[in-house]
Amino acid sequence: MQTTPVPAPALAAFGPTLLRWGLGTLFLVHGLSKLLVFTPAGTAAYFQSLGLPAALGYLTIALELTLAAALLLGIYARWVGLVGVPLLLGTIVSVHGAHGFSFANAGGGWEYPAFWALALLVLFCIGDGKWTLASR
Repeated sequence: MQTTPVPAPALAAFGPTLLRWGLGTLFLVHGLSKLLVFTPAGTAAYFQSLGLPAALGYLTIALELTLAAALLLGIYARWVGLVGVPLLLGTIVSVHGAHGFSFANAGGGWEYPAFWALALLVLFCIGDGKWTLASR
């Protein structure tokens, strides 16, 4: 019995949505781990140990959770996602860049945040996808 394949354009419309949900989930997990596991005070202290202002730790938690909500719900996601690019590049400069390329290195290298930033740029290029609350 032969089945008729689903036309590629019909499936392609779901690609940005899946990418958006994946990126939103990553921000949600990272934001919640800073909020619930490391605690806001612990996150701020870690940022201070890196020579960064403690307030940046609190701002990062808020930003990651806001990005998560916008990406998961599809609220101007392609534009909001661009805000995450400098955040991720900042992790490379402040933390991961000194540990080499591979994220498996001690301290985590820069491959993971670099790929995450690239994926956000791809989302910007291809659009929000389906099932959005607000898009442009």
